[in-house]
Amino acid sequence: MVSIGFTGDFCPMTRVEKQFETGDWKPLFDEVRPFFLNNDLNIIDLECPLTNHDQMIVKTGPHIKSKPETVEILSYLNCKLVVTANNHFKDYQWVGMQDTYDALKKHNIDWCGSGASIDEASQTKFLQIKEMSFAIINMAENEWTTTHDCEPGCNPIDYPRSLLKIQEAKDNNIDFIIVILHGGHEHYPLPSPRMKAQFRFMIDAGADAVVGHHTHIISGYEVYKDKPIFYSLGNFCFDWPGLRNDTWNNGMILRLVFDKSSGISFEYQFVHQNNKHVGVKHLTQQELTVQESAVQKLNSIIADDKQLQKYFEDYAESIKPIMQSRIQPYRNKYLVALHKRGLLPDIMGISKKKMLKILSKCESHREVLLHSLKKFD
Repeated sequence: MVSIGFTGDFCPMTRVEKQFETGDWKPLFDEVRPFFLNNDLNIIDLECPLTNHDQMIVKTGPHIKSKPETVEILSYLNCKLVVTANNHFKDYQWVGMQDTYDALKKHNIDWCGSGASIDEASQTKFLQIKEMSFAIINMAENEWTTTHDCEPGCNPIDYPRSLLKIQEAKDNNIDFIIVILHGGHEHYPLPSPRMKAQFRFMIDAGADAVVGHHTHIISGYEVYKDKPIFYSLGNFCFDWPGLRNDTWNNGMILRLVFDKSSGISFEYQFVHQNNKHVGVKHLTQQELTVQESAVQKLNSIIADDKQLQKYFEDYAESIKPIMQSRIQPYRNKYLVALHKRGLLPDIMGISKKKMLKILSKCESHREVLLHSLKKFD
């Protein structure tokens, strides 16, 4: 048997980084470290570059990073592979990515999911552990950091390419294929119906397990065709100012156990991270009971397509004012806020919105639109 551990987003910034600089940082992780020491391999989502570089890419949303020296935390947690296909890994350009690779090499930590080009970023990581062979495929939803050509970046989710990568692993007689996807709707605890179909597609294509993260919140899971799918593990260590005692601060650490005879089994633990006190800790028994009940509720919704669709429509409706404001020409944050509250009119008319819908919906229109906007990458 081979046991592999997985976590969600890891970004040792703010208070964690400051504690690291004092030298007294190991107690922050000592409570959960045994989980990692008991695995044959641990795969952690490295959500930010480890760099001192200050030049940022142009994007919406925050830019995040941590000092290269904090890679020592990964080593302390017995991590020998990080996945880097996510929406922040290129925040500080190609230089920041290279700095991260250099830091990882110093601690003999490997990576996958990013590189100097799409060919490099999309490479499968092949591993031999004990008597078993594994293929790790890491992809992220298309955002600012993904690459599609000779530019550095992260590996984007691409159905044809993922199918070919899975088939390639099958042709090489790999025992187990694991797909790790970074995507979903932030702070929403369920996969959309599209995501459910997408994650299941990976199993139908030949993957043996699918693990997701990005949403910063624990989601549910299912066993599909005897293969486990975990839709989001939530955050593992991601200290964010202003977010304490929130769903942001809970995470799941997952162990998949692989056996050639019996297949894949799994177990998981719930943790909370960086609330009032910095560090990653186990939940209390009372907290554990509440969290487990919440996950089982999510699992029941995921199993019911009609419920899943209804929950997603309700969620999409709840953020409709935000999305409507994003397509308006208003730029000043005060004007945007007034528009969200219905105190300013739509500048974009009905016909223009219909055109935007078609440009976004039609694959052919969308790819030409994206090409025309490429200079703004």
